[in-house]
Amino acid sequence: VTTLPSGKGQGWRRPRPSELPRPAPVVSAGSPVPGTVSGARSQRTLVEILDAKTREKLCFLDKVEPHATIAEIKNLFTKTHPQWYPARQSLRLDPKGKSLKDEDVLQKLPVGTTATLYFRDLGAQISWVTVFLTEYAGPLFIYLLFYFRVPFIYGHKYDFTSSRHTVVHLACICHSFHYIKRLLETLFVHRFSHGTMPLRNIFKNCTYYWGFAAWMAYYINHPLYTPPTYGAQQVKLALAIFVICQLGNFSIHMALRDLRPAGSKTRKIPYPTKNPFTWLFLLVSCPNYTYEVGSWIGFAIMTQCLPVALFSLVGFTQMTIWAKGKHRSYLKEFRDYPPLRMPIIPFLL
Repeated sequence: VTTLPSGKGQGWRRPRPSELPRPAPVVSAGSPVPGTVSGARSQRTLVEILDAKTREKLCFLDKVEPHATIAEIKNLFTKTHPQWYPARQSLRLDPKGKSLKDEDVLQKLPVGTTATLYFRDLGAQISWVTVFLTEYAGPLFIYLLFYFRVPFIYGHKYDFTSSRHTVVHLACICHSFHYIKRLLETLFVHRFSHGTMPLRNIFKNCTYYWGFAAWMAYYINHPLYTPPTYGAQQVKLALAIFVICQLGNFSIHMALRDLRPAGSKTRKIPYPTKNPFTWLFLLVSCPNYTYEVGSWIGFAIMTQCLPVALFSLVGFTQMTIWAKGKHRSYLKEFRDYPPLRMPIIPFLL
């Protein structure tokens, strides 16, 4: 005899299998070892991953080892959801909390025998190396188009002509040197704590770098360009500032590189080395930004060009934001961090 559920009339029918709620995928993170006792098995953690927005259960990881890292959990999650590769995943303990680091260990997190993690999709990712190479190759190529005065820029009578002002040629050498240096540092010096960034950011960054490069190059290489007010003396002073700051910037990058072994994410307090250019570490947390701003100030004085000055101002504003953030993280992470240091400008900012 079939008993109808309470409140159901003649129209009630048994639900089809396809209409029943679908359970979240279960991935076994390990198989029981023969001869182990049930107590050893109980030490493993069950991990459920929920969507941070909808709270929908996306995945259930069975028998995860307590010493498993967040990076390993991301790899397990990818098995059931291949469209979300590890670099796209942000796992957190709270839906609106901070993302957990890949190196975080499960047993050191405030979770019980069943850990609930919340997932957010970071979007399509691109490697930082690719981002930097794209950002820096563009200005180098664009500036040279204006320097050689290719057709359709200044008019046919100026096609492939050359400026009669020495400062124009010197500015091209300095600009090209700066971006060639950046490209080489990206390939052989920099070590990135994060391997990727959102793909959408590359369009914003390239618009900034490429757009300013075209704007500066148009005026500096224009046939009607006039040299700086104080002539050769102004150019020589500005060139000295530019060269010193470029050497300083490279020295800081090398010092930061030596702090982090290849393949490591270890963070240490940077200190001055025997290289005099690194002594700025005594006064600021991010001397690489200090030297970078100084380079563009020198370039602006050399060319006496308004777009260069605006580019320097915008760059200084952005680098100040980055420097303050890094300075705060140093203070938070290291109790013995040198108290006299400022983020980017000694004694001021």
